Amino acid sequence: MAIIKPLRGITPKIGKNCFIAETAVIIGDVEIGEDCSIWYGAVLRGDVNSIKIGNRVNIQDNAVLHTTYQKTTIEVGDDVSIGHGVILHGAQVGRGALLGMGCTVMDNAKVGEGAIVAANALVLENTVVEPTCVYAGVPARFVKKVDPELSRETNERIARNYLFYSGWYKDGDAK
Repeated sequence: MAIIKPLRGITPKIGKNCFIAETAVIIGDVEIGEDCSIWYGAVLRGDVNSIKIGNRVNIQDNAVLHTTYQKTTIEVGDDVSIGHGVILHGAQVGRGALLGMGCTVMDNAKVGEGAIVAANALVLENTVVEPTCVYAGVPARFVKKVDPELSRETNERIARNYLFYSGWYKDGDAK
């Protein structure tokens, strides 16, 4: 059973039809929308400030979401994929964005709608990742603009895939 723990008088809120893996940890001021999946080893630690997750968001294995006390919050739009091992710290992520495996997004960064942050990229504090653009590297830099329709289709497909996969687990039978 996942650890879903109230803290400082605030209980996490989890929307309808969500899959929360047994080893996920959700603490404090966390609000998760509908049709989301929080995978194995993921930690959403709303102990020092709020974490708000939209609908149809997948937060994959070993991702860590945290904030800075009294300074930053996390806001994640609908249809976002947060890859394996991502660190998202006090940042905003726009609708339909994709955070690649192992990337880090730091305080007050803004990832635009439909943007892609490449695997292992480091998005520094206060960086603005433009909508429908790919950023990669350490530190992350603009790589290219992506056709908005292609970005939307690709990123929403990945988000839908994770909703589909989570159904296997919710039904109790990984077919």
